[in-house]
Amino acid sequence: MSFTQFTNLDFNTLRAQIKDYLRSNSNFTDFDFEGSNFSILIDTLAYNSYITAYNTNMAVNESFIDSAVLRENVVSLARNIGYVPRSTKSSTATISFTVDVSSLDAPSVRLNAGLVALGAVQGGNYTFSIPENITVTPTSNGIASFNNISIFEGNYLTKLFTVDNSQTNQRFILPNQNIDTSSIRVEVVENGDSFTYTAYTNIFEVNSQSRLFLIQEVDDERYQIMFGDNILGRKPSNGSVIRVSYIVTNGVEGNNATNFTFSGTLTYPVGGVSTNITNNVSPISTIQRSENGDSIESIDNVKYLAPRVYASQYRAVTPNDYKSLIPFLYPNVDSVSAYGGEELDPPEFGKVYITVKPKNGEVLSAVAKDSIKNDLKKYTVAGIKQEFLDLMYLYVEYNTTVSYDSGFVSDSLNLQTRIQSAIQSYAKSPDINSFGGRLKYSKLLSQIDKVDTGITSNITTLVMRRNMIPAYNTVATYEVCYGNKFHADLEGFNVRSSAFKLDSVEGNIYLTDFPNNDQLTGIVKFFKIENGVVTYVNNNAGTVDYIKGEVILFPVNISSTSLSNRVEIEVTPESNDIVAKENLYIVLDTTGNSKLNLLEDVLVSGSNISGTNYIPPSSFISNKKYTR
Repeated sequence: MSFTQFTNLDFNTLRAQIKDYLRSNSNFTDFDFEGSNFSILIDTLAYNSYITAYNTNMAVNESFIDSAVLRENVVSLARNIGYVPRSTKSSTATISFTVDVSSLDAPSVRLNAGLVALGAVQGGNYTFSIPENITVTPTSNGIASFNNISIFEGNYLTKLFTVDNSQTNQRFILPNQNIDTSSIRVEVVENGDSFTYTAYTNIFEVNSQSRLFLIQEVDDERYQIMFGDNILGRKPSNGSVIRVSYIVTNGVEGNNATNFTFSGTLTYPVGGVSTNITNNVSPISTIQRSENGDSIESIDNVKYLAPRVYASQYRAVTPNDYKSLIPFLYPNVDSVSAYGGEELDPPEFGKVYITVKPKNGEVLSAVAKDSIKNDLKKYTVAGIKQEFLDLMYLYVEYNTTVSYDSGFVSDSLNLQTRIQSAIQSYAKSPDINSFGGRLKYSKLLSQIDKVDTGITSNITTLVMRRNMIPAYNTVATYEVCYGNKFHADLEGFNVRSSAFKLDSVEGNIYLTDFPNNDQLTGIVKFFKIENGVVTYVNNNAGTVDYIKGEVILFPVNISSTSLSNRVEIEVTPESNDIVAKENLYIVLDTTGNSKLNLLEDVLVSGSNISGTNYIPPSSFISNKKYTR
């Protein structure tokens, strides 16, 4: 009998292999397997072997983090390298309010843990809570101010456990899904005394008396609370009562709440007894709308981040360490850019520059930046300062003319729609949507060409655009960086802008460039157009560096703009492959000023074989264009 290929264990293959094996026996050499009841036995054997092989294969796959598909197995494998998947994240808002207790003679006012407010989100109201009591002291005039209180979307719950050493391997599993683990608070009551346990952070600070707890994800996206063994961490004694409080949240659904109604419990002490306060609570002021709510970390994300966080060894030293740790610490991350100050010109040693593109919104809020900075302190090296830079969008606009054979394309409008859809799909691809992403010109063209066999060619030109946000009625210097080389034509007008107004000049003003003879640098000029004639109002308004890809404007006072709160400045790239460098993020603009034109290819269709009426579109941006 020939050697069996055990890698091919499908039902039909197994069935054939069983027959071959039986035929190798002299008793079954000429036996008709198909024409006898013996075929049923063969089918049974093949089916049983197939199921066994399948289960074995799946079991082996579940042993490796990159091939596992069941969440509990992925989580378990990540746990082996010290990675705890992120739980569902509560949306967090910041509010302030006051309470007038002048008539109560209250020495203090406490906002009790639990429900605080109801927040209005499109689609309904959501509950916002706090995990701990907050106590403030009223002023001399009897006003208790709760300023900048962080509230978390979700319901505040409590679970009690009793330690029973008679149970082997007793487990303390919280019964709810969608718990925000950052809200978990643990109290242990032993012999009538209550002790607060804190979440484990550093093994080097743990001794036998450390009152710490660990959180571990178990089956069905629930969490287990674990304690020490009296060697590493204190073990609660037999009969102790464990009180665990936490917030069960709706995650991303609680984002964007801006209006809140107070629904909390306020108390003040009277003779050692807490007495409720029911009146004189001011309306809630929203300091920061609710944001950063997120779902539990996905399996794919665990597979991606766990090895990278392990590789960083939970420390932030290299740029890649920051790229791994920040998504682990802050769930609302779409992409991260990190680079050392030594890469700048001139270099700035001792600094690391970080830019985060959030999943929701365009830039990180100040609260989010501070939160990430505080979380990074546990991992960063002393002497290295983190600087957060706001995201800068580099818009790429296209002007494409697609030629088509009318013999194959009967509905040009439908073709145009499909081409737009293909471009939009490429605009959302991983090639572009990340820091360090690159718009690959050849791929863009190929995405267009393969939409329909009737497309014969396309000619596509690109321009880069940055939005300059002016400080109105203020003398300011502006630096607009593109991170890519500019194409420099000695005739000028390589840089084009939308209209703006200056405090000292009437009419709409535009800016443009004129290269120096070396075409490496140039000067910026301000001009206006009157009756089609260009008149320069400032011949030395700034500089252009065509190699670095930056435009600098000398101090200028801009009073207004033709577009809402911005001046759009476009340039022609030297290369159609455009790269997102440092804190730049490429956006392929599929809606704004991008253009898509269809042109019947009369040569291919045969309607004008001689080509006398066929004029192909230009492959270059017109040098007669003065403004954006």
